[in-house]
Amino acid sequence: MSTERIIPAPGHTIVRDTRTGKVSYWQGEYHQSAADSTGVSTADYIHAMYYFLMQRQCRDVLMIGCGGGTLATMLARSGVDTIVVDLHAFSFDIARRYFHLPPTVSCQTADGVAWLKGHRHRFDAIVLDAFGEGGMPPVFMQPAFFRLARSRLVTRGGLFLMNVIVDNDEDPAPDNLVRALRKEWRNVRLLDTDGWIDRNAVIAAGAVADLQKPVVLMPPHPGGQKLARELDILDWRRIR
Repeated sequence: MSTERIIPAPGHTIVRDTRTGKVSYWQGEYHQSAADSTGVSTADYIHAMYYFLMQRQCRDVLMIGCGGGTLATMLARSGVDTIVVDLHAFSFDIARRYFHLPPTVSCQTADGVAWLKGHRHRFDAIVLDAFGEGGMPPVFMQPAFFRLARSRLVTRGGLFLMNVIVDNDEDPAPDNLVRALRKEWRNVRLLDTDGWIDRNAVIAAGAVADLQKPVVLMPPHPGGQKLARELDILDWRRIR
């Protein structure tokens, strides 16, 4: 495979496949995003969250954490009003320059908690996907944040989605987070698959009782068939 490497800033690397146009974004050793040449994600958990948002017919979405902005790109192309909040303006530069983040996506450079406290608008959905080399900031895993997020969702039909990195099958983090979220929401579900290390799982809270197992709605090119197989492995599982 022929690739080119771009260093937009120290510690940040863009890797592009010059044959297919696929782009990956690395922050140090942490893989932030991957997409096809048009900005459609190649990550199974991104497509799972996109499917849930489409199933719930969300039209007004807040995202905390940008990365390559692939989910925001996919939502914007589907006519969803999307706001992305990230502490670093540089993330938006990466997303727009290398991942085709549309200008219709509102990019807010701010701390996610502070931004939520300063805005009373209620969203159809809030998506938390805020990771860096140090993992997810602890503030986003506290009861106070969950209460704040719930207060910024519409009363009926609101959806909270959270990306979680799972070290291995013995990692208690996703199950513990589900238990914490259940103190704020009646219905909380975990989309995960055993047998893989350093994997992404999705926690869904709120209007989730009838959410179906996700399938690919916006396939990347190339890679759509491979993504469909990967997404098929993900399923709802019981909390341990």
